[in-house]
Amino acid sequence: MSLLKITRLGHPKIRQGTEPVSSEELHSPEIQRLIDDMVETMRDAHGVGIAAPQVHVSKQIIVIEVSPENPRYPNQPAVPLMVLINPVIMEHAETTEDGWEGCLSVPDLRGLVPRWTRVKVNGLNRRGEAVQVDAEGFFARVIQHEVDHLNGRVFLDRLPDLKTLTHLREYELFWKS
Repeated sequence: MSLLKITRLGHPKIRQGTEPVSSEELHSPEIQRLIDDMVETMRDAHGVGIAAPQVHVSKQIIVIEVSPENPRYPNQPAVPLMVLINPVIMEHAETTEDGWEGCLSVPDLRGLVPRWTRVKVNGLNRRGEAVQVDAEGFFARVIQHEVDHLNGRVFLDRLPDLKTLTHLREYELFWKS
């Protein structure tokens, strides 16, 4: 496994959108290695999710893991490592909730983003088996954030008020609760 270079805002790959992963591709050593490298990269950067466009690959792959040991998100409920291939949000709650978000591709910034409080997602796991994920709260927020990356969007696109955009240091001093 190896660390991958994280695509930053401004690079065309982050806005390009993605293509589905075919069954043949999914079972290839290259895609399986990419998944392992995405997990290692996410963990090294203390992220809770990463999408393939964030490592310069235009494929519909996301990995998510929320650990209590993660220094960036210590108070969030744990989510075991999850790989979602070709994820599609099938249902969502009518209610939204504002929450602070950051992004590995937009380092050192945070913003208050409204997201659905619950989502149901269909996709495949890394073995190509169909999975359905019902997520609520922070887990639902992370899924929506990562699916946005597959569609060429970043959290900044969802900010209803740019006045909430803040540098990480000021977020930690004045807004983090």
